[in-house]
Amino acid sequence: MVLEIKWDKWQREVLDYDGNIALRCGRQSGKSEVVSQKAVDFAVNNAGTTTMVIAASQRQSSLLFEKVVAKLSLHHIDLIKDKPTMTKVDLLNGSRIYCLPTGRIGHYIRGFTIDLLIADEAAYIPEAVWVAIEPTISISKKTKGFGHIVLLSTPAGKGGYFYNAFFDKDFRTWHVSAEDCPRHDKDFLRRKRLTLTKAQYKQEYLAEFLDEYQQFFPTELIKRRMESLPFWSLEKDRTSGSRFYLGVDVARYGGDQNAFVVCEMVGKRLKIVKVVTTERVSTVDTIGRIIDLERVFGFSKIFVDDGGVGGGVTDVLISRLGRRVVGLNNSARRFTMAGEERKKGILKEDLYSNALILMEQDRVDLIYDLDFLRSLKSITYEYTDQGRVKITGSYSHIAEAFVRAVWCVKDRGLRLFIEN
Repeated sequence: MVLEIKWDKWQREVLDYDGNIALRCGRQSGKSEVVSQKAVDFAVNNAGTTTMVIAASQRQSSLLFEKVVAKLSLHHIDLIKDKPTMTKVDLLNGSRIYCLPTGRIGHYIRGFTIDLLIADEAAYIPEAVWVAIEPTISISKKTKGFGHIVLLSTPAGKGGYFYNAFFDKDFRTWHVSAEDCPRHDKDFLRRKRLTLTKAQYKQEYLAEFLDEYQQFFPTELIKRRMESLPFWSLEKDRTSGSRFYLGVDVARYGGDQNAFVVCEMVGKRLKIVKVVTTERVSTVDTIGRIIDLERVFGFSKIFVDDGGVGGGVTDVLISRLGRRVVGLNNSARRFTMAGEERKKGILKEDLYSNALILMEQDRVDLIYDLDFLRSLKSITYEYTDQGRVKITGSYSHIAEAFVRAVWCVKDRGLRLFIEN
């Protein structure tokens, strides 16, 4: 026996509407559930059509695609032509549903003719992708009357394609707060209001487009610096004579992620060329990861957050790699080099202000990485009663590694300084 889904009013409206749709929804409010059903209904009821599910990363697009395949298997198993793969399912009526990541400029999507395009976490898809997408749906609009776009996402600041859709007459839009969802536990939301900042709760659960006055790295600035470096490979793109630096944020075991950010310096310009994260691994694994990266890049300096567990990692690395390893512990307001404590204080705001100035001066290019983008966007600031700047972030581990990697401009041997 298959249970009938009881849809919310707005979900029923989404299912019944033919045309471009933009859904701005709080976490776990039912947007993926209704959009996956809409994809199934479209493919089943419109023979010979192509539906494509996209997101900035394969992992994200696969989550929605799995729901699509599950609904087909439950309600329309007799229509599935072949065993679904991780990226495609064919139906006996000639319809196909694809699942692809967009990449940084949309090159995975070029060449398709798409009748229904579904973009999950649309606010995080690079702007350059939409240039590649528009031709894929124009033929369907002309020949079949389809070419519909469905955008679903939690907000990610003001600006960009997803934000602009809410002011575009060609889109019908819905705004759904998690607090309006009857399936959300009220105690859970209450706890989230207490543990998150007001800005974080408004964005993630109330699905509000926020002014970014408390966001340390503005979204527009992050995206601009990421669009300047869509691809990079060591073999093809390394500049002769460049130097490499590594920033590391070490997590406690079982805590948040370890982050490793590789920076290439070419003259006075910097490029963030690689972002790596690991989770729930031992310090031995973390040290091994750093040693492996060292063998590939031959770092001039390795900057490690040596607070807490990072202290032990730093000590081992110093014993193996010597003075190239620098411990930057902003909580202790000091730094160490080869085990020797230095008197010069380095505050958290020093690290972050240095990174922000480099970005504002267009002196650092950032490789596009969805988790990197989210980490930078999560960093917020406020002024304390004493007039000090307090910098925090709910997903800060990559940002912490990043600000350490670009601290290389302060290395005394380079004689480089920020231009004010």
